[in-house]
Amino acid sequence: MFAGLTSRHLRAPAKIAAVALTLLLGACASTAPPPQARLGLKLAPATLGASISVQQHLKVERNGRIDELDVALQVEPDAIDVVGLAFGQRVLTLRYDGKELTSWRHVMLPSQVRAEDVLEDMQLTLWPAEAIAATLPAGWRVAEQGSKRTLYLADEPIMEIAYSGTPRWSGTVVLENLRYHYKLTIQFAPET
Repeated sequence: MFAGLTSRHLRAPAKIAAVALTLLLGACASTAPPPQARLGLKLAPATLGASISVQQHLKVERNGRIDELDVALQVEPDAIDVVGLAFGQRVLTLRYDGKELTSWRHVMLPSQVRAEDVLEDMQLTLWPAEAIAATLPAGWRVAEQGSKRTLYLADEPIMEIAYSGTPRWSGTVVLENLRYHYKLTIQFAPET
């Protein structure tokens, strides 16, 4: 899936991260979200509670349109890094060390794709619910029941995430954003 990437690309300044999953979440938005809509969630990489290195295929559906992206991601206790590829070409890299978020983007990537939103959506999907709940602002909450996670604002469901297996970064994950009306399907490549 990532034949053109070298270890230098995949290890960037340290590791490759799960942030790209949220790249598509922001990319599929046709307009920037209202200022209060985003949480500003930035959890420390170590709060994932694991080190992971996976490949994903992402598919975003919105308003009858489908966009796809391949992602190499890695999370280590000291950093989250990601490389996103479209049509075999690198379109995005992100790095978050728990303090600073840096990114590079291809000029053709939509301006709505914001690194902060990518990081936030990735962490809402992959991080433990307890780590998320500990940092949510007043009025927000996260709940899990079986293989489903729901993010609420004032008891209104904002995001629903369904997992096909455990850990959360295996199998297929389907995220439905009820506020911005898009669906993200994340297919994790099997570990070899």
